[in-house]
Amino acid sequence: MFGEIIQNLRKSHGINQVELAQKLGVTKQAVSNWENNNILPSIDMLIKISRFFSVSCDYLLEIDHRSFIEVSGLTIEELSHIQQVINDIKK
Repeated sequence: MFGEIIQNLRKSHGINQVELAQKLGVTKQAVSNWENNNILPSIDMLIKISRFFSVSCDYLLEIDHRSFIEVSGLTIEELSHIQQVINDIKK
């Protein structure tokens, strides 16, 4: 569910509800309501959340379960190294 996804992402980033709320410009209560599945964020906020956590809106809405890693700015050589590590882990 959406609430679990937000909570897991928040915890994996090592921040609490208050910190997430500050970074997104909302109240702690809004974050708590999302995590408890009481309400869903607006479309604009959903986009902001997806950008903050570097995930797609589809991921947040459980439409697509793929995960992504932000690699903008890396060289081709650096990307090649990362791809090799990913390939080794998948084996």
